[in-house]
Amino acid sequence: QVQLVESVGGLVQAGGSLRLSCAASGRTISSYAVGWFRQAPGKDREIVAEISRSLGNTYYADSVKGRFTISRDNAKNTVYLQMNSLKPEDTAVYLCAARWGDRIAQVNNHYWGQGTQVTVSS
Repeated sequence: QVQLVESVGGLVQAGGSLRLSCAASGRTISSYAVGWFRQAPGKDREIVAEISRSLGNTYYADSVKGRFTISRDNAKNTVYLQMNSLKPEDTAVYLCAARWGDRIAQVNNHYWGQGTQVTVSS
């Protein structure tokens, strides 16, 4: 088993930046595909970024492409989400997830963090 803990989010003005981290314990993060999801009020949970297990290929939702960057630091057993040029519509609870496999699933991932609130003000 692996436990995932997200860093604390925060309140950021539009156009600002924030970096989230997802620290893994119990297992090596490089053994899993890892993704970042978000859920806004009244909206379904959506995947915003993922990094594959084997090669570390990255994938992004169209809504965040060019603004968000997912990365993995195997030495620190941590995955990051760098968020730049934040918009009010980015406001959501952000969660990291891990799955035994090369790619993250849309729903049935094996492990989830508890989530952290990110609020972007206009």
